This record gives sequence, structure tokens and C-alpha cells, in this order.
Amino acid sequence: MYIEFIDGGICAPKGFQASGVHCGIRKSKTKKDLSLIVSDVMCNAAAVYTKNKVKGAPIAVTKDHLKDGKAKAIICNSGNANTCAPNGMEIAYQTCELLAKELHINTADIIVSSTGVIGLPMSIEPFEKGIPKAVKKLSYDGSDSAARGIMTTDTVKKEFAVSMIIGNKECHIGGIAKGSGMIHPNMATMLCYLTTDVAITSEMLQKALSEDIPDTFNQLSVDGDTSTNDTVAILANGLAGNAVIEGEGMDYDTFCAALHVINASLVKALAKDGEGAGKLLECIVSGAPDKETARVISKSVITSSLFKAAMFGEDANWGRALCAIGYANAEFDVDKIDIVLSSAKGSIEVCKNASYISFSEEEAAEILRENEIKILISINQGEGQAMAWGCDLTYSYVKINGNYRS
Repeated sequence: MYIEFIDGGICAPKGFQASGVHCGIRKSKTKKDLSLIVSDVMCNAAAVYTKNKVKGAPIAVTKDHLKDGKAKAIICNSGNANTCAPNGMEIAYQTCELLAKELHINTADIIVSSTGVIGLPMSIEPFEKGIPKAVKKLSYDGSDSAARGIMTTDTVKKEFAVSMIIGNKECHIGGIAKGSGMIHPNMATMLCYLTTDVAITSEMLQKALSEDIPDTFNQLSVDGDTSTNDTVAILANGLAGNAVIEGEGMDYDTFCAALHVINASLVKALAKDGEGAGKLLECIVSGAPDKETARVISKSVITSSLFKAAMFGEDANWGRALCAIGYANAEFDVDKIDIVLSSAKGSIEVCKNASYISFSEEEAAEILRENEIKILISINQGEGQAMAWGCDLTYSYVKINGNYRS
């Protein structure tokens, strides 16, 4: 199966333009705070949202607009989450109305999102100024600008694209995402937008997205807090010219594989850029009784504050990992578990059959000095396997979130 990384982000698929501008929501005039993605033609669309009971107003509006499985544009602001705002729904609908007028499309064909501080009032004025500017700056090379416009405490943009062959046609999927803190999703991360020129029905698009989420975005955690605004949305405009994917089969499998590559790449980038993070943690569980058990165990380890702190301190405290495995909400025998710590500097077994084994603390510390660490956990009780991604817990995380609103 041919899947290759390419440049272009969300503008790599045919027929997509994007832009990012500063409209005045954020205090810093040097940071973009409004992003726009527009397809040349109508798209089939799908999305998945946060399961937090407190939800941003844009989620309700987007759900309403996607009832028919169609959309043509995505607009997102950063700096204000439009959650628990007194005029939130009004602002979200007005934002869509303003954009629809500028693009000469139907209001219901717009996906709207917000990210930033929760619980602040919003004004429509920044959107009145920013939307015309964003439309004028739309470009087939605009992915970088849009990726930066959705960032909040992110320190780097998250942007990927791949190409693949479906039905003898070269097809593409692109994606951008934002998220650095308040990431412990029960569906997705804070915000992720995907575009593709593959011809696929809304139903199969939703199926592909919903079935990939449990192995990618749901396996990501930075701090154990689930955002109120989490949204993963995908637009498919069909301009690649492949035969429409209407059911399962080889073409659908290729699309799903490419989608997984994009989503997993974005997840790793989000984990690596967690607030204050110095290390990317990748927990790989094998030999579990089933896949769901492997998912639960791997995520339990990378969400353990004690284990995350040990990784920050470059301390091979495997007992903290074993403890997190032990309280994972799944059924398995803890007595057969092996743990290996690995990085570019090598690998070292630190636990065998859930018990102490002799190992070099100096060698382990050297392995943990790298900025990407793998925790390899063998359950030795089946064929189930899964991965989860997180980051270390540092002093900087507390500092960032101690004055987040300032």
C-alpha cells in the first residue's frame, strides 16, 4: 500500500484554500487568531466532538450545520473558547452568517470552532473586521497560516499531508491541529481539521473517522483535562476523481490507512508539544487479552502524574508504571508483565514478571535523557496491542497554567 508524506498540509488536496489572520481577539497583534479553510466545491463532511458535558457554543452550531453531511468551509478563532459566554450561540451563528455573505454560500455549509479561555464574553466586532481579511488572503498555499491561526499555548504548528493511490488516481489527505494543554480527550484533541480530495460518501467518511479516533486521538493525554471544545472535522471534495467510495473494500481500506497515518502523526506532534513538555512519551502495549485492554493500559501509564514526573526527572522508576497498569480499568493478570524503557540511546528491561530485576540505573538514566521515550509493556496474555502518547510533567506546566488568563 502506497502512502507517502508530502508538503502542503490542508492545501495539499486539490481544491482547498486556507488563510490565517489577526482580527483582534488576542491581545498580541503579532499572533494570528482567525483561520479559514474553504473548498472550491461542496464537500461531504464528518466530525467528532468532545464528550465533556460543558460544551462550547460552536459545537452546537456545527452539529446543526452537519446534519446533512455537507460543508464547504471551516472557520476557527483562537483566544476565546466561546464556552459559557452569555452571547455564545449568537456569536457562533453570526460568525457563520458573516462568512457566508463573504463567500456567497449558505450559512449551514460552514463548520465553526473556537479555542482559548473559557467563560469570557465575546464580541462580533473582531469577526466583522477579520472575516473579510481572511477571505481576501485565501490561498492554495495557506495551510501554514491557518495552522498558526488556531494555536493558543502551542509552541509549534501541527501540519501534515500524505498522498496515496485509490483506483489509479493520486489522492491526498491533509491535516492541521492545535492543542498543548487541557488534553485528555474522549474522542479527539482540542481542534483538528482534515481535508481530502478523495470521493467518499458522508456515511463512509464518518465511519472512517469515528473508527480511527479510538486508536489515535483517544489515546492522547497531556494533563488529564478534557476540553470543552474538542472537535475533529473532515471535508472531502472528491476532486481527485476516484470512483466514489460507498462501502468497505480495498479503496476504503487505503483511505482509512492514510487517515490513520495523518491522525497518528498529529497526535504525536500534539503530545510532544504538551504544555511545558520536554519529552514525548509513547507507551506501546503488546500481548494484552484484547485490543481494548491494551488501549486502557497504555493510556493509564501515560496519564500517571507520578510516572510523567519520573520521566521529567530521568528516573527509571518502573514501579510507577506498574502501579498505573494495576489500576487500569481492565481485566488481566499483573504477574506476567514485563517493562522495557527505550530511546535513541538504546533499550533496557527494568521489570520482569511484575518484579524487580537488576539493571544499570546509569544506563537507564542515559536512555531517559533523550526527548523521545518509549515505554514497552508486554502483558504476555494474548494478541491485543495498542499505543498511547503523552509527555513528561514539568515545572513549566504549572507556571503556564498558573497565569493562563494573563
